[in-house]
Amino acid sequence: MKTEVPGPRSRELMKQLNGIQNAEAVHFFCNYEESRGNYLVDVDGNRMLDLYSQISSIPIGYSHPSLIKLLQQPQNLSTFINRPALGILPPENFADKLKESLLSVAPKGLPQVITMSCGSCANENAFKTIFMWYRSKERGHNNVTKEELESCMINQPPGCPDYAMLSFMGGFHGRTLGCLATTHSKAIHKLDIPSLDWPIAPFPRLKYPLEDFVKENQQEEARCLEEVEDLIVKYRKKKKIVAGIIVEPIQSEGGDNHASDDFFRKLRDIARKHGCAFLVDEVQTGGGCTGKFWAHEHWGLDDPADVVTFSKKMMTGGFFHKEEFRPNAPYRIFNTWLGDPSKNLMLAEVIKVIKSEDLLNNATHAGKALLTGLLDLQARYPHLISRVRGRGTFCSFDAPNDATRNKLITIARNKGVVLGGCGDRSIRFRPTLIFKDHHAHLFLNIFSDILANFK
Repeated sequence: MKTEVPGPRSRELMKQLNGIQNAEAVHFFCNYEESRGNYLVDVDGNRMLDLYSQISSIPIGYSHPSLIKLLQQPQNLSTFINRPALGILPPENFADKLKESLLSVAPKGLPQVITMSCGSCANENAFKTIFMWYRSKERGHNNVTKEELESCMINQPPGCPDYAMLSFMGGFHGRTLGCLATTHSKAIHKLDIPSLDWPIAPFPRLKYPLEDFVKENQQEEARCLEEVEDLIVKYRKKKKIVAGIIVEPIQSEGGDNHASDDFFRKLRDIARKHGCAFLVDEVQTGGGCTGKFWAHEHWGLDDPADVVTFSKKMMTGGFFHKEEFRPNAPYRIFNTWLGDPSKNLMLAEVIKVIKSEDLLNNATHAGKALLTGLLDLQARYPHLISRVRGRGTFCSFDAPNDATRNKLITIARNKGVVLGGCGDRSIRFRPTLIFKDHHAHLFLNIFSDILANFK
């Protein structure tokens, strides 16, 4: 570390950018040319261990040699330069590249995939896919009526049916209008934006350590599941149909809130019982950080989901879905770019690296080292750290309050460690898949000193 963070150069650039747009969220400016592996370098020359990895979106570290090599191959040049409107004019190798990349890691039972540019885009179009599937189920073999065609043009039923997505308090699914109606993590995301009257169920608030609160946590999960069923029925009475349920395997932005595998298995059953589509949002949990490629694999279900959305570590946004959710006409799920073939090319390479370097096992192993170390710190500093939890490297803990959490993040940054916050007072760990045991121990040593000297 050479300066405090943000240093003088970062502060100067912040001032410049703030003249062009609101840049108050910027932490510091980065020198990506110098950043390598798990280490992020800022414009003032500070080299930091990055445990936040661009809000959980860097799969195999900065400037990975395999990706650099990929970009240097002349045959890939065209893919990076000529960005096509994929829905109408895809390149010759598009289907092959999808098979090599996304379809090689498709979740169980979901053979169809559509790419998008980001996570919000993925969820927004997944909602539309679910609504169209539900309406086509209701319509049966009947044709679309003239009334439906005309009423949809003025945002009225029957053309725009009164359907809803059920979501959970604390969930985060994106910031576009439909997604925002299912996002309930922070008020600042939603303030001043008109929204939809869609049902919001409570998400379990588990007590830790789990082994000491087995009965209480089972009751809490049962309470939330009962509320889900009640809401589906209550909305139906209001003539509003819950066409789908959206849930994250671990609520990330909302505070790293976990529920048991059993909770998700029962939630899946409720969706099936009421004829709702089950949408699993793996935007932050997908790609291997929990020790399995998809976090929902931990539930051990044969039919885990109808639709799974992804982005972040997957390099491209998009969603997998069952055959029966396939749109029945062109242009129904569509936009100009529908993702970017250069991202599929990079993802294929990332998947090769994950397999050849056994990075899923690494996430389990390194995650265990991180979690064990955090539990040890919790035992030593219970006034600063509580509710340590995690799966793979997807770990977190609670600070006593928001101010302490923010102070710990700032001090850590000045000691050369980048961490992220989430929820009201949690600190989350989102390292890359090449984060190893020794990186965990390096962090734990630094953080132990920070806690010992914390005023």
